[in-house]
Amino acid sequence: MTKKVALFVFRDDPMCFVHVLLNTLDMHERGHDVRMIMEGEATKLLPGLEKESTAVPKMWKQVKEKNLVAGVCKACSTQMGTAFSAEKQGLPLLDDMSGHPSFAGFIAQGCEILVF
Repeated sequence: MTKKVALFVFRDDPMCFVHVLLNTLDMHERGHDVRMIMEGEATKLLPGLEKESTAVPKMWKQVKEKNLVAGVCKACSTQMGTAFSAEKQGLPLLDDMSGHPSFAGFIAQGCEILVF
C-alpha cells in the first residue's frame, strides 16, 4: 500500500538528519509519496549541505534531485540566517501558518506526519 508521508526535521543534529535523508530515499524507492520539510534549528544545516565533500551532502543532492524536499520553514530559516541558502538551492520557503509550514496543510493532502 502506497502512503503519503511528510517528514518534518526540526533538529540541528547531523546524525538525525542522515536518518531522515535515508528514510526519505528508502520510502521513495519503495513507492511512497514522501516529502521532507526542514523546520526549526534544522535550517541551520542548509549552508553545509551545499558542500559535496561528505556523504550527507551527496544524499541531500539525491533527495533534491528526486524532488523530495517540499520546502524550508521561512520564519525559522530567516531567524537562523539561512533563508539565502534555501533560495540559492532552489528550495521553496514555506509559510502557510504564521510564517511556518503547517502540519494541517500536509494532513489535508493526505499525508502522515513524522517529526524528527
